Amino acid sequence: MVLTYVVRRFLQMIPTFLGATLLAFLIIQAAPGDFTDRFALDPNIDPEQLQRMRERFALDQPVTVQYANWMWSIVRYGYFGESFSYRAPVNAVIYPLILNSMSLVLVSLVVTYLLTIPIAVYSARRQYSLGDKAITFLSFLGLAIPNFFFILVLITGVLVLQPTLREVAEAGGPIATLLRPITYDLDRGLAFPVGGMRTSGLYDELGPLGQVRDRFWHLVLPVLVVSTASLASLVRVLRAQMLEFMRADFVRTANAKGLPPRAVVYKHALRNALNPLISGIGTLLPSLVGGAGLVEFVVRWPGITPAFVAAVKAQDLYIVMGLLTVSAVLLMLGNFLSDVLLGLIDPRIRYT
Repeated sequence: MVLTYVVRRFLQMIPTFLGATLLAFLIIQAAPGDFTDRFALDPNIDPEQLQRMRERFALDQPVTVQYANWMWSIVRYGYFGESFSYRAPVNAVIYPLILNSMSLVLVSLVVTYLLTIPIAVYSARRQYSLGDKAITFLSFLGLAIPNFFFILVLITGVLVLQPTLREVAEAGGPIATLLRPITYDLDRGLAFPVGGMRTSGLYDELGPLGQVRDRFWHLVLPVLVVSTASLASLVRVLRAQMLEFMRADFVRTANAKGLPPRAVVYKHALRNALNPLISGIGTLLPSLVGGAGLVEFVVRWPGITPAFVAAVKAQDLYIVMGLLTVSAVLLMLGNFLSDVLLGLIDPRIRYT
């Protein structure tokens, strides 16, 4: 039954994927002009050279032919076309961008879910206590503060603390070991939260372990900001669900049977309250990518959003389509994953 459901859902993704990519392709092509128009007014460019460029990138073909050729190259070779701006395969251009954004997104996702469950359970079990009121206040604060403003506040705070961080790191001890990557950045003139990722030359000098540590330190502030808004909303939702199920008849029955309070809360109430969190995975992955966009701009993180905006401005068709395809696939996989997980944790849901 489960295998049949999985196969059916995958088959349903095919027309959804084709429809989404075709619509995106038509909307992009609806913009006046193309990539070669930027060279049309250059007197040093021969019109015949422009025509050869349009023929090379198939820009002289009808939109439907361009889309069919592009889709066929994906199905047959996994090839997303050639970037107009970089004069390189789109796969090679967007792979490091996706890796950078997904490292930020996935770490933020893990942090969000690891913190949401214990915080929401604590808040629900101690309703209207001082801790619950503090969590409620911080949740509304996290929902109210825009991501781009929050990251600017954190950057300003770290800049103010830079002299103190260097003094602590130079003093020695375990704290100095943790802060040494930050002082390394300061000595190189690359402030950890401000400068984004290092240039490739400096990055290669660190070695594999140093590169992992470097990426971890550069992820600290962006992950904190991206996780805040999702954490604030999910805590409120899960708290409300927990309060509802903790008053349910089956929970009162479990308490009357003398089950341990921990088993009642986590095995009975929490398992039923997790439904909104699981169903939200379908939109959480692509929304985290979108939510990281402004943060990527502010901290100059070399991810999907800055590259997408630059490609749209340059009318780099296949870079835009490659990044949109990644977002569409994330959305479909997120919805598929949430449906399967709901069936696993909720016995009321059947794969029929």
